[in-house]
Amino acid sequence: MKLVKWSGLVAIALAGGLLAGCDDGGGNGTETTKAAWVYISQPGDLGWTYAHDQGRLQVELDVDDVETTYVDSVAETAEALDPVLDDLVADGNDIIFTTSFGYMDPTEAAALRHPGVKFEHCSGYKSAANLANYFGRMYQARYLTGIVAGRMTTNGQIGYVAAFPIPEVVRMINAFTLGVRSVNPTATVEVRWTCTWFDPALEAAAADALLADGCDLLAQHQDSTATAERAAAAGKWAIGYDSDTLSFVPNAILTSAIWHWGPYYARRVQAVKDGTWASHGYWGSIADGIVGVGAYNNAVTQAVKDEVAAKEAELVAGTWDVFYGPIQKQDGSVWVAQGVDIPDGEKLSMMEFVEGVIGQPAGCQ
Repeated sequence: MKLVKWSGLVAIALAGGLLAGCDDGGGNGTETTKAAWVYISQPGDLGWTYAHDQGRLQVELDVDDVETTYVDSVAETAEALDPVLDDLVADGNDIIFTTSFGYMDPTEAAALRHPGVKFEHCSGYKSAANLANYFGRMYQARYLTGIVAGRMTTNGQIGYVAAFPIPEVVRMINAFTLGVRSVNPTATVEVRWTCTWFDPALEAAAADALLADGCDLLAQHQDSTATAERAAAAGKWAIGYDSDTLSFVPNAILTSAIWHWGPYYARRVQAVKDGTWASHGYWGSIADGIVGVGAYNNAVTQAVKDEVAAKEAELVAGTWDVFYGPIQKQDGSVWVAQGVDIPDGEKLSMMEFVEGVIGQPAGCQ
């Protein structure tokens, strides 16, 4: 089980020169299955890419005769991603996972160029015979962390440092707010956009602005701990995201909404090895184990933990879900009637806020 790691710049350079004219590398002709991942940032020790890389490492533990590769720091443009994917194909990878929303169109194009290779794109919606898409119902974990936030805020003013105004982020803000207001009905969640996935300086500035507005607890949708660090500096609480961040900012993080990619990645690589891989659109739930809630700060009481556990049990049992009505839109009008669930298609395209959110799902150019 061998790891090959390239930087994005090296992969691009190779693809632009040495690999011109290479044949499609859909199979390596040996018993070893080769799997590759493309990351938007370096794995580091926390965050979105770290969580995916932990999943890759789980593949090495769970799947026999596998070789894994990753290329990090690849921008969300065709110019950056196309040569990387062509290079990974030429190197004989049997399946390639691309792990950021902006990789969707270039991944689709690569799948068309290389029909003998399996591709999977995270958080998108496009598919083909050799292209699958996958994601998790992180909104469920967001709701649960919202319960914690709603119980731990003192003044009912919560801030949310948001990445991009796209359905994924809007959906999670809504779920978090619904969780907050399920235990604290008058609380609000104020949104500030950074229009980046990773920019600690911008995240810190947005966090400071929310704190200046009076927020006493912060949440985020980016890959660093900058928001939590600013909360800590102000003596306030924070909710982490992507991976378990409690140990990184222990005097602010109450808990985190986290990803567990390992089981999914292991299943899909094993399916390639077994010859049973098929394209699909996967949206795993908390019952599947792909999302969850991280470790708790000692400040979170057992009573709050029990509240979270009770709601999680309903999610796992399938007797309830986050977007069951009644739900009001931001302006107070009825969005979802009592006992009705928002269909998955509408969840995946959600671009309106629920009641209790301050801000608009717009702002990036």
